[in-house]
Amino acid sequence: MMAIHPGVEGFMYPNEIELQWSILIVLYPYVTGLVAGAFILASLERVFNVSAVRPTYRLALLTALAFLLVAPLPLQLHLGHPERSLEMYLTPHRSSAMAMFGFVYLWYLLVVLLVEIWLDYRAEIVERAQSSRGLLRWIYKALTLGSMNTSPASRRIDDRVGYIVTIIGIPSAFLLHGYVGFIFGSVKANAWWSTPLMPIVFLFSAMVSGIAAVMLLYMLVSWLQKRTIEMMCLDTIAKYLFYVFLVDFSLEMLDLIHRIYEADESFRTLDFMVQSRLYLSHVVVQILLGTCLPLLLLAATQVFSLGAAVRRRLYIASGLLTLIGIFAMRWNVVIGGQLFSKSYLGYTTYKLEFATREGLLPSVLLMLLPLAILWVLIKLLPPFEEQHAA
Repeated sequence: MMAIHPGVEGFMYPNEIELQWSILIVLYPYVTGLVAGAFILASLERVFNVSAVRPTYRLALLTALAFLLVAPLPLQLHLGHPERSLEMYLTPHRSSAMAMFGFVYLWYLLVVLLVEIWLDYRAEIVERAQSSRGLLRWIYKALTLGSMNTSPASRRIDDRVGYIVTIIGIPSAFLLHGYVGFIFGSVKANAWWSTPLMPIVFLFSAMVSGIAAVMLLYMLVSWLQKRTIEMMCLDTIAKYLFYVFLVDFSLEMLDLIHRIYEADESFRTLDFMVQSRLYLSHVVVQILLGTCLPLLLLAATQVFSLGAAVRRRLYIASGLLTLIGIFAMRWNVVIGGQLFSKSYLGYTTYKLEFATREGLLPSVLLMLLPLAILWVLIKLLPPFEEQHAA
């Protein structure tokens, strides 16, 4: 088929002209990455005894829960018939990586994240169930699950069980997002996706985006609640963000160098695509603005002795640029992998609609929904321990 369809150049098979995966599939790995990264940051204090990040422990858990509740919605909206997703549980197909997501999701939500949050907040939930009035009293009473014992012995049991759940949750978080990269990396017919580094790159980029998101939310929530930002906590988060970001960028460059050195039959096609259709999103947004610039800003805070106000501004700028860069990375993987033909002779384009089922408007609403859920969670459960103590 030679140039008879708008946006198509060269030879394209009929089923390749229209992209099968839209921006909703871009949102799915992006949201799950935020979940995994936020949980990993929370585990730094609980498991690895990084006490400096203690102020963000609860906020990171609530952030992970808010985004995890929204994580399957892009897939449901893309599916068109959400009721079909029940088939994953009714007729499990063990050889399907996508079908196994349902079980991984339920395990992480019901067994790991909800249990850890409940154990951490249980004593305060009981106290609020006894002191609140009206509807809030019934909500907190339901959240106690009938456990009203707040003795020191019971709290020690909560801490011990919560520690074990957190240890289990770390590999679970890796599995939750690593399998997303596995799905793309296992598609042998697509040269853009088929690389063994894809799951690892997805995992480290998820850690980068999650840490950056919690760092920004910590500053935002502290500002809204008129709380003093603990700079030691903020500096420690930025330090870990910088280190993980360096590893993530090194892995992406390693994959790029390997592709250049191998230079198989698909290299010329991929190189042309990066220099044309993906130049803005890949080179400019992902690499320059979303990777190199935030790395330089974070490096400046590590090398130079800057004031607290200057560091906060640099953290805000680097965090926002990091989230934009990781989203561009997801876009380039999902959309970019569908812009060239299997014959490596044709290219197509992706037109983003606005108010359609898989358009820009529902995508923006899906990204705002976790923030609304997080606001409700913060109203019910205090994100900072000092707030409860005061």
